[in-house]
Amino acid sequence: MPTPAPHNAETAGPILGLITARGGSKRIPGKNLRIAGGKPLLAWTIEAALQSRLLSRVVLSTDDPQIAAAGRLYGAEVPFLRPAELATDTSAHILCVLDALDRLRDLDGFAPTAVCLLQPTSPLRQACDIDALLTQAAATRPPAMVSVNACTEHPYFARSVSATGELMPFVPQNLAYAREQDLEPACFINGAIYYNTVESLRKHKTFYPEGLRGHLMPRERSLQVDEPFDLHLADLLLSNPMPSTARSTGCENS
Repeated sequence: MPTPAPHNAETAGPILGLITARGGSKRIPGKNLRIAGGKPLLAWTIEAALQSRLLSRVVLSTDDPQIAAAGRLYGAEVPFLRPAELATDTSAHILCVLDALDRLRDLDGFAPTAVCLLQPTSPLRQACDIDALLTQAAATRPPAMVSVNACTEHPYFARSVSATGELMPFVPQNLAYAREQDLEPACFINGAIYYNTVESLRKHKTFYPEGLRGHLMPRERSLQVDEPFDLHLADLLLSNPMPSTARSTGCENS
């Protein structure tokens, strides 16, 4: 049985670092094992999680034996394989998180107070980003916190397209002449880090409960790999990093 690291005094209890990586990606076949910066995409998230000071364990949940083998190679625990029914295109992600919590409890009695969900599609996210969010969560004690970026294009200027091709305001328009500097700052969830208390997950079964807070991450460490172009961009950035994306547990150049 693995011996969980004791929780850090900065946090309220043990925090599970949970990496989820299924084998059936369609937009980028084999996405989690595709090479970016000389390593499988999955490896970057495992390494960042293992470098965190505040995660008690780093566990990989996958349905795929090849992904499981790669996870073990790079240092993640893989104590079980996820059931196939929780690894489809339509499976609710929350269910695979609850499945992991149940399995760890049954396997070795591990009962964290919170889960930090880390997806391999954010390979530029670093240990310092994880620890900064967890430190903020420990100080403010929300039921959930997610990493966010400032919107580079304000949603006030977004438009939907009507059935006739007309551009329609996506949000209510109440300014005759809108300047971005006059608008309330906006952010979007970047998908890099999801923190939830186990109590909230089990009660509300959502990553976005009432009381959700955000932790601002720099744009240059927030790339999300969803399309082949994103993977190509990740490979370029990881192979030739900017100072603020070079791997560093302290992120001195944030």
